[in-house]
Amino acid sequence: MAAPRDRSHLILQDPPATEPFSRSGGGSQKIPPPLAGRPAHGQQLTRSIEKAEADGYVRRTNRPFTVTSAISGLYIEVESQPGVALATASLQDLRKGIEVVNQTETISTTGETQSLVQKATVFVPDGQLAHFIKRLEAYSQLTPKRPGERRYEDTFDRIGALRLATVRALWTDEEGGFPPDEQVIWWELWLRRTDGGEVRRLRSFAESSQILLGERHMTFHDRIIILAHASAEQISTSIDILADLAELRRAKELATFIVNESPQAQAAWAQELAERLIAPSSDAPAVCVLDTGVTQGHPLLAPALDLADVHAADPRWGGHDDSRGHGTEMAGLALFGDLAQVIGSSGPVVLRHRIEAVKLIPPRGRNAPDLYGAITATAVSYPEVQAPARTRVFSMAITSSDQLARGKPSSWSASIDALSAGRSIDASSNELLYLDNNNFSRLFVIAAGNIDPPEKDHLTRSDLESIQDPAQAWNALTVGAFTDRAIITDPHRAGWEPLVKPGELTVWSSTSVSFAKIWPIKPDVVAEGGNVAVSQSGTLDFPIEELSLLTTYCRPDQKAFTLSWATSAACAQVARMCARIASQYPSFRPETIRGIVVHSAEWTNTMLGHIALVKNKRARLALVRRYGFGVPSESRATRSASNSLTLIAQSEICPFAEGKLREMHLYNLPWPTEILESLGDAQVRLRITLSYFIEPNPARRGRTARFRYASHGLRFAVKHSVETVEEFRKRINSRALTEDEGRPSKPDDNGWFLGESAQTSGSLHADMWHGTAADLAARGVVAVYPVSGWWKELKRQDRSNLGVRYALIVSIDTAAIDIDIWTPVAVKIGAPIAVPAVAHP
Repeated sequence: MAAPRDRSHLILQDPPATEPFSRSGGGSQKIPPPLAGRPAHGQQLTRSIEKAEADGYVRRTNRPFTVTSAISGLYIEVESQPGVALATASLQDLRKGIEVVNQTETISTTGETQSLVQKATVFVPDGQLAHFIKRLEAYSQLTPKRPGERRYEDTFDRIGALRLATVRALWTDEEGGFPPDEQVIWWELWLRRTDGGEVRRLRSFAESSQILLGERHMTFHDRIIILAHASAEQISTSIDILADLAELRRAKELATFIVNESPQAQAAWAQELAERLIAPSSDAPAVCVLDTGVTQGHPLLAPALDLADVHAADPRWGGHDDSRGHGTEMAGLALFGDLAQVIGSSGPVVLRHRIEAVKLIPPRGRNAPDLYGAITATAVSYPEVQAPARTRVFSMAITSSDQLARGKPSSWSASIDALSAGRSIDASSNELLYLDNNNFSRLFVIAAGNIDPPEKDHLTRSDLESIQDPAQAWNALTVGAFTDRAIITDPHRAGWEPLVKPGELTVWSSTSVSFAKIWPIKPDVVAEGGNVAVSQSGTLDFPIEELSLLTTYCRPDQKAFTLSWATSAACAQVARMCARIASQYPSFRPETIRGIVVHSAEWTNTMLGHIALVKNKRARLALVRRYGFGVPSESRATRSASNSLTLIAQSEICPFAEGKLREMHLYNLPWPTEILESLGDAQVRLRITLSYFIEPNPARRGRTARFRYASHGLRFAVKHSVETVEEFRKRINSRALTEDEGRPSKPDDNGWFLGESAQTSGSLHADMWHGTAADLAARGVVAVYPVSGWWKELKRQDRSNLGVRYALIVSIDTAAIDIDIWTPVAVKIGAPIAVPAVAHP
């Protein structure tokens, strides 16, 4: 029997120790010289540049028109040697206008050997090709002309070929997804920010080329994004007329939301429950549902949803829900969870949070082709203007059904990341600009996206179907779906069985198994998403009452309730949990709420059965990319127990200064050392979660050096039991070493479930350590330190001096229910010892 969770979590009030920080790297990759030798290789590259210049002259001579004030130059495509990374940063010189505008990767196959090949597109203004010619002259010499002369070996040894770029070189979506020349689609055009005339020049080009442009555009710190409806053939001439293009991507299509007929609902049920509701206060936290609108007049929603809190991204649509009803479904789940559980209860139902709603989808058809990031940003602004002081969680179950992103940032996911990090957006004159605002951050809870249609071999399908855009956003809390619903009682379905066994991923849930390892682990967590029934002949059917969730229907005059399922239902339930956590811990920041939800998650026995079969950390990580960190628990997220202690630190760190790492935080935690030592060889678990928000740099120009997506990264490290604190500091921080002192090696430690390699993706890092209590007793020191990001490389955009917020969450779990590790720690930090009452459900 587990000890009751009747203690509050312990919040660390004292700041961590801060010390200057640096960290030596692991050395750079040694690149062998080309097989032909450097002189021959350099001469070949020189001839390629000269040919590109000649070909570009011919192509531009035949261009049909010109655009006033357009910079004249060439786009050069550079290709790496197989298996070698380009030295991307050395290919540009911004003082001369030479810029790497994008970078992509492909697989090269030679016989049975497959190698990764990088390609970079470089814009070179007219007259600046001499920059490369001069460097190639030095590279091609057998010996330097003078002592100390740079040879640029690291730049040119890596290059396999270069050529004049075509418009395909600007394509940075999935390889093979470039449309046929004459097919008209909606494109995302990513423009270089140079002199402020980029959009004007593009509109002039579009008018001459009969290309339709979207009304809005979004501005990142070095990119402008605008949509265009055109064929590849129409777009292709831009490469010789405009110097503003950096990337081409396919505009995203929204997934279709299907609302099935519900079981016949009884109006009296809704009335009976409405009479038992205790409305939330006006200043209670809110879940803001970004969806199809919400029926504010529904008797179960009206007590927690004021008419003033119902909005639309386009006011002409009205904020009410339409015939699709999806938004009202989400609102019911975000307020109550599964209504079947609430209706079956007795006594008052205390509502501790509110609902807000913003319609993102027009009443009929789809949105006009526009940037969904811009639409989302506009939607976010309405409730913040209406109730600026209210704590809120944004819940969004709208995703793009295409498979182009596969973990790569998009304009939509980057907008989510920027909004999460506390940026505001000025939509005046249809231009969206990032404004400095360090006062708050935002929490977005986003559905992972659904697989349609469901299949019997659903786990294989889920591992292949990637998280949908924008749910790959680093800062979002992304929610997949599992199910515990596995009983069919309907006598008309004799012989039918639930397809998915209890505790398993649902048939609808997408995953990040197919993501490259540099992209975040998604989903973060999974929640109940319902099940499907399968007949003896193999036919699948849904929705089934017993296998779905009950929620509110958009037309209460027809029926009060309907059924819901899949990742959208799971998303709304987790958003509800976040708002309820905020109501109990008003001081928690969005970064902390996201972290504690993930920290509270546990894998089901079914999931653990899969995990037990794998033998290494890489295989475990693949399963975490399927299941996230498991099913979150509001009880674990909000309460500790006498034998299960959670410590929470909220702090701010300044990662960089003048292009260098700046500081590290060291926590000497109030550890229950004596009690742990007394438990000796008893098995215990240490769990650590580090949650923070990054600012995005979504241009696809590679993921190294100055072209990283994240503004910064943070990492955590835990002192080993055999280390002293000083040895631990010196292992983590090079600045702690004395002159000529080598960094201590890390002691062997196999107790971590995932290990360091899995703790480095995204902006939320979590892992668990299992071992003896005596060993854990000596591990009560944790470091939080920065790693590189584009802030470090782009010093003018570095916001480190403002500080970046993070939450560090540390838990100790013991199996001994008669042991109290909570009280001695509470005494050490001066927390109240009285056991608080458990909040009503």
